[in-house]
Amino acid sequence: MFFQESRFMQNNPPTPISTAPAKVPLYDQDLSAWAAHNANLLRAGKFSELDIGHLIEELNDMGKSEKRALESYVQNLLMHLLKWQFQPAKRTTSWRQSIKNSRRSMFKILRDNPSLQPLLTQICQEEYPDALGNAAAETSLPENSFPVQCPYSLTQLQTQDWLPE
Repeated sequence: MFFQESRFMQNNPPTPISTAPAKVPLYDQDLSAWAAHNANLLRAGKFSELDIGHLIEELNDMGKSEKRALESYVQNLLMHLLKWQFQPAKRTTSWRQSIKNSRRSMFKILRDNPSLQPLLTQICQEEYPDALGNAAAETSLPENSFPVQCPYSLTQLQTQDWLPE
């Protein structure tokens, strides 16, 4: 038996264990380069070479990213509108500019992603409690100084020069 094993080993030497670092996929090295590479593959019609799994993941994340950005702008807008309305003695041009910038950014996201428009009511409801908490913290007013529910309509939120009095 030993002879046979030795003869087997001579004809089939063990494969050495590689000490070279494993090749890191382009997706994990450089997301921009990976995206450009896959775009080029699409343009060339080389569908079998596409990184389908990561493409699906990135497309899903794109939609989530746009929604998160919209949520952030809505929360910031609501907070500054509350500060404007409930602390009129401390109104500043920076508050006005923040309101304007938030609206402008909301408009751009909604213009480029109209499928998010129907979610705006829900986003306002979800973001209002955090906006209220932030407004209370920044103004030092108690939270019960502000309405429990968002007092602004979608039309008011999206009207460029509207400010609560």
